[in-house]
Amino acid sequence: MNAPALAPSLRRPVPQACLDALAARFGDRLSLNASVREHHGRDESPYPAVPPDAVVFAESTDDVVAAVQACAAHGVPLIAYGSGSSLEGHVLAVEGGITLDVSRMNRVLSVNPDDLTVTVQAGVTRKQLNNEIRDTGLFFPIDPGADASLGGMAATRASGTNAVRYGTMRDNIVSLTVVTAQGKVIRTARRAKKSSAGYDLTRLFIGSEGTLGIITEVTVRLYPQPEAVSAAVCNFPSVDAAVAAVIQTIQMGVPVARVELLDTATVRALNLYSKLTLRETPLLLFEFHGSPAGVEEQATTVQEITREHGGMDFEWAVHPEDRNRLWAARHNAYFATLQLRPGARASSTDVCVPISRLADCIRETNADLARASFPTCVVGHVGDGNFHVQMLLDPDSEAEWTEAETINRRMVRRALDMDGTCTGEHGVGLHKMQFLAEEHGEDALALMRQVKQAFDPLNILNPGKILPPPTR
Repeated sequence: MNAPALAPSLRRPVPQACLDALAARFGDRLSLNASVREHHGRDESPYPAVPPDAVVFAESTDDVVAAVQACAAHGVPLIAYGSGSSLEGHVLAVEGGITLDVSRMNRVLSVNPDDLTVTVQAGVTRKQLNNEIRDTGLFFPIDPGADASLGGMAATRASGTNAVRYGTMRDNIVSLTVVTAQGKVIRTARRAKKSSAGYDLTRLFIGSEGTLGIITEVTVRLYPQPEAVSAAVCNFPSVDAAVAAVIQTIQMGVPVARVELLDTATVRALNLYSKLTLRETPLLLFEFHGSPAGVEEQATTVQEITREHGGMDFEWAVHPEDRNRLWAARHNAYFATLQLRPGARASSTDVCVPISRLADCIRETNADLARASFPTCVVGHVGDGNFHVQMLLDPDSEAEWTEAETINRRMVRRALDMDGTCTGEHGVGLHKMQFLAEEHGEDALALMRQVKQAFDPLNILNPGKILPPPTR
């Protein structure tokens, strides 16, 4: 599969003096090993690996400061790396340089249950956090599927299956500690519930994908664990019918916690991969949170709605272990669908549209997918208008890659025509840069470039991502 266009001249040399400065600070936590570099030069995107020149393992904010200062002194690119689970080429070292691995920054720093907040280092993963706070009766709801690091989730403005009720990372971050491109440490906000003091730097760094600063600590909101939780599967005769049921549910204000769409191909893949026995038609996977009476009321209302749209009766996952198995299978959908075409690479893409246009967007996208020469799957966090397409490609076929990119462009432009966005949660990285001008306009892009120049005048922080070159 073709790598992203990259002229060899774009790869900046790393002076020995920079490596010497890093070695003096980090010792054996600086690696030049080829396999380590290769591992850090790829993510879950379809792009081939583009490894950095070296990898540094940070364990503290002071380590990050030292790495930034060494790279700034020599004009060397620095790419932050959490768990490597991104899907759009975010961590590829397209201009060479140093990868800064923060996975060892994995301490929960302070839990404030009375304020419903917790502060963690950037390398803490969502599963680790919930394991460490489970005895408090609280939980962190943002669930992108992969066991991503919270620093990476902040940097990509992640969301996931719970976003329909609990929002995204943008809604649940209270404050960040960030190392700037000059090696300064700033805290973007205090822990107060709200503030009107100055520019909202927190929201500026959320979604910046490591291009404006390196996030080292994250303070997030927590929620009480629901008193009652119920999950159910409902099969439908078509994707259209399932989506229509979701739209009516959301427009009626039913506070479902999760509602996920899986098309027939995805259901088949989950059955094979996770040893399930789901009926192989399009389905919705629901979860309801609240009091026992509230959960029962929500479920009754939604079941009535689904029947109006041809949905079959709910099949309940009553026991926690059944619910966990079902959601684990949903989170493994990426890997499960890969088994539909052994040896394939997945090109994954997502868009998000206003809920009123979701059915049209999915219907027209499915018409394109029906003509594809390779297997495809559709899944969606459809409660907030977001859906994903996974295309299973022969990694040696340029024709399939070209065809997949044509489908992706049509899908994105369709979403933009519906007043949607080119990415609901994957982020921009390399893959979605081409659409930013269409979504935001050249004047807005020019302002973004000014922000990047002000924050990172040497262009050392994850260069070559998010912002396309200016048009001439």
